[in-house]
Amino acid sequence: MTTSNVIAFQGLPGAYSDLSCRTVFPEMTTLPCATFDDAFAAVREGRAALAMIPVENSIAGRVADNHHLLPEGGLHIIGEHFQRVNHQLLAPKGATLAGLKTVRSHIQALSQCRNMTRELGLTAISHADTAGAAAEIAKLGDPQHAAIASSLAADIYGLDILKGGIEDAEHNTTRFLILSREPKTPPLPAEGTGAKIITTFVFRVRSVPAALYKALGGFATNGINMTKLESYMVGGHFTQTQFYADVEGHPEERSLRLALEELAFFARAGEVKILGVYPANPFRYQESQRIGED
Repeated sequence: MTTSNVIAFQGLPGAYSDLSCRTVFPEMTTLPCATFDDAFAAVREGRAALAMIPVENSIAGRVADNHHLLPEGGLHIIGEHFQRVNHQLLAPKGATLAGLKTVRSHIQALSQCRNMTRELGLTAISHADTAGAAAEIAKLGDPQHAAIASSLAADIYGLDILKGGIEDAEHNTTRFLILSREPKTPPLPAEGTGAKIITTFVFRVRSVPAALYKALGGFATNGINMTKLESYMVGGHFTQTQFYADVEGHPEERSLRLALEELAFFARAGEVKILGVYPANPFRYQESQRIGED
């Protein structure tokens, strides 16, 4: 195995991040990492060629840790992936739904499967992660105890799937970013192809009245669609806010170039940082069409 064929993720084997890596890069070997920091470090230090990290979930919201790590992690975003989260009820061989008493999983997975837990009358027990819960259930081998995890976890830990697709919301989807040591900026899309590019960046504005309003004005006047804008505290200071943004467009396009120039004028000096320029995943627009958005 060479490191050029390794992709890092945070979690244990069988985690949804592991499943996402295998879905997008089936030819690569996945590298489990204890923390998001460790996954970033694995790529920086050359132990992995890529990393895949979750940044938001359609139910739970953003993964706050990674919004802090991305600007300082020394890696570049080269792609995105949307993973549908299909929770499975896993138990040791021979277990039955009627015989179950408890179910273990990450707190978010438990909250996303409340209807099933209530229907079966199970006691929910919080665990650090979904794959870890599956591993623990396999080790216990007690047919009264189950876990909520992925189908991949069932395969890895030798558990039966007693009930599949147990999540309450059908839209449960996690967005992942694919990271590399070097940028992989795509060329400008040819006109008429319909191909879209996403540019992700962070910035901080100067502490003057209406600075954010003025900084974002360039995107409106230049016709740039901003698909995400989030703020979060940096450095433990209530007066210092950093903004994370996704926009449609390529920095070499005149419209986005002008918008970024205007942003830089109102931002603090040197505080506009592009984290990645990458192809938009088709899921974005398939989902918009499905729910009837313009």
